[in-house]
Amino acid sequence: MTADYIIVGAGAAGCALANRLSEDPRNRVILLEAGGRDRDPLIHAPGGLMPLLMSGKHSWNYMSAPQEELNDRVLFLPRGKVLGGGSSINGMIYDRGTPSDYDRWAALGNAGWSYADLLPYFKRAESYEPGGDEQWHGHSGPVRISRPGVHNPLAKAFLHACEEAGYPYNDDTNGATREGAGPVDMFVSKGRRWSAATAYIKPVRSRPNLDVRLGVQVLKILVENGRAAGVRIREKGQDADIRTQGEVILCGGGINSPQLLMLSGIGGAAALSQVGIDPVLDLPGVGGNLQDHLSVYVKQAVTQPVSHYQYVSPLKGATALAQYLAFRKGPLASTGMEAVAYVRSRPDVPEADVKLSLVLALMNDQMTGLMPRHGFMAHVCVVRPHSRGHVTLASPDPLAAPVVDHRYLSDNRDMVDFRNGIRVCREIFGQAAFDPYRGDELTPGASCQSDSQIDAFIRANANADYHTAGTCKMGSDDDSVVDARLRVRGIAGLRVADTSVMPTLVGGNTNMPAIMIGEKAADLIRGRSHA
Repeated sequence: MTADYIIVGAGAAGCALANRLSEDPRNRVILLEAGGRDRDPLIHAPGGLMPLLMSGKHSWNYMSAPQEELNDRVLFLPRGKVLGGGSSINGMIYDRGTPSDYDRWAALGNAGWSYADLLPYFKRAESYEPGGDEQWHGHSGPVRISRPGVHNPLAKAFLHACEEAGYPYNDDTNGATREGAGPVDMFVSKGRRWSAATAYIKPVRSRPNLDVRLGVQVLKILVENGRAAGVRIREKGQDADIRTQGEVILCGGGINSPQLLMLSGIGGAAALSQVGIDPVLDLPGVGGNLQDHLSVYVKQAVTQPVSHYQYVSPLKGATALAQYLAFRKGPLASTGMEAVAYVRSRPDVPEADVKLSLVLALMNDQMTGLMPRHGFMAHVCVVRPHSRGHVTLASPDPLAAPVVDHRYLSDNRDMVDFRNGIRVCREIFGQAAFDPYRGDELTPGASCQSDSQIDAFIRANANADYHTAGTCKMGSDDDSVVDARLRVRGIAGLRVADTSVMPTLVGGNTNMPAIMIGEKAADLIRGRSHA
């Protein structure tokens, strides 16, 4: 079997890339995905997010290495293993990151990756249903973005409290300015998740030059005479080769893309030899520079029955289900998030470095279900972490999970930012707007006040946000894996196009940036500028 382009991974970037490359009928495109169809109803109902994520049915279900600065805890790392990848199992938050994130990429020598360069790709991808300024948003792309609106009284109180604390209202945090508090935008349309598969693959599945292969595990890249000549796959228990005279493009994400490179002999030669893999190319940056967001929850009880816990009652739960099935509206058409704030952890930082996402219910400590009481919580995330980790191989077995060591909080600046972020959150929750609802602070709790107490709370409770990036870094220095055209250094016909190429993690969720990278990669490969 042969193709002009072999794309490994049908996640956010891979789906966008497959669609755009197959627009040209002369291109024979194969999209390979280890997971299966996205038919599970939980994928498509926003209210099914937590049971979907916890079920692990559509995930690689990785676990982190023990995190030294988090009391040696091992963290759950769900990664999409289904058509659509992470975009089929994530929290559906539409977030581009901050323009300065991309300008930093360009300043590192990556020409064509400033925010001004990338804005046309964001706009080309999206159909932004809230309207918005056409300077910042597109309205005819395949990716549908909607706004659930701010309906719950706790969400309204949160936005008012932010203003009372000095954080201005911002109706569009993905528009002209980032900072402030405003409504959440979602990858949801008419009450259903709008994944990359829904946006990019389903409308073009019948293209004769696009072959979408599910249930296919890619074992290695075939490298011949310094060129990627194809991939070796395992499908239904049988191994086979797919060859190309064009290109192989890895879109497996921040864990799987470096893993596949290393399984193919591309990585640090000494480390590869230690696990029994013959080095093909000594490229020590592969798997390094791992970055991810870390978060904790500030949980607050309320004195009125206004949180989403009300839908646990049989009557209200049945009403919500009927409303969703009949009209695709109501609480099951939402993830329970309506408002968000981007704030500074302290006055002297140049831009917002903490994201506060309001959740209209209390999740238990394991994040597997609701606590049996009314309340709300803020997801506190330091969006620009300094700590760096790595992805390495545990063995030469392509079916074995890699070692994922984030080294969270190994740079103490992250702990300081977290501590300050919790205090900013408490300041907001203490404003007059919450007076009609405020009960006890459940976590960290009123007795947790000193630096050491807050630090201990963070070490015991922080968890990964599943935004892995940076492990196939784009750049020109010795640690870089790909150049500004996403070509793997030293191997012809091989590119990486996913969040792993980010030199630095964007200050927000990574689904929309991954889609943008797929859009940009298509134009780089086809030799055209944005349309």
